[in-house]
Amino acid sequence: MTDADQTTPATPPFDEPAGEPAHGVGPWPGEWPDDARYDRELLAEGDRRNVVDEYRYWTMDAIIADLDAKRHPFHVAIENWQHDLNIGSIVRSANAFLAAEVHIVGKRRWNRRGAMVTDRYQHVRHHEDVEAFTAWARAAGLPVIAVDNVEGSVPVDRADLPERCVLLFGHEGPGLSPEAIAAATGVVEITQYGSTRSINAASAAAVIMYEWCRRWA
Repeated sequence: MTDADQTTPATPPFDEPAGEPAHGVGPWPGEWPDDARYDRELLAEGDRRNVVDEYRYWTMDAIIADLDAKRHPFHVAIENWQHDLNIGSIVRSANAFLAAEVHIVGKRRWNRRGAMVTDRYQHVRHHEDVEAFTAWARAAGLPVIAVDNVEGSVPVDRADLPERCVLLFGHEGPGLSPEAIAAATGVVEITQYGSTRSINAASAAAVIMYEWCRRWA
């Protein structure tokens, strides 16, 4: 690569939403590393993506490949009937806690804004309905653990949370559909101490994923 090639690259695919303040690192100082994982455009222009320092200047494919080598054996599933804004935030948490895969159950389209482009690094699979999703889980040998504060649910700190499982979350407000509850192997809830009946769906998902990681990661 010539000096001209290093100083005039195309604009890299930054993860930063329009209008957000710049963060990250600038152009690579000194001689460039001789490693296929590094993106030449990012080395020249800087890396403003919201990634951990370990992945600075890496290509997206290299990051995904590295994540795939160490993903945790739990999956996350989300019912999508009302285009819930929390879905994107749950995907973002699934990426942070290194879930094996995210499953969207119901409508194929979902609001990605809350994901903050983490869906680029997270495998996402779609299922037409609860029946199709549970058939997949059964074939994969994965118990479905529903998360909802319904009658019969067990506080997650006292519940069985298998190492290999699917954590199934519902909508803000109505929670999981009756079909999803019926299809689950077990149902867990988060113990609360205030006056509200439930907490934000994205917050609940983060709590449950953290609890899984506390036990198994």
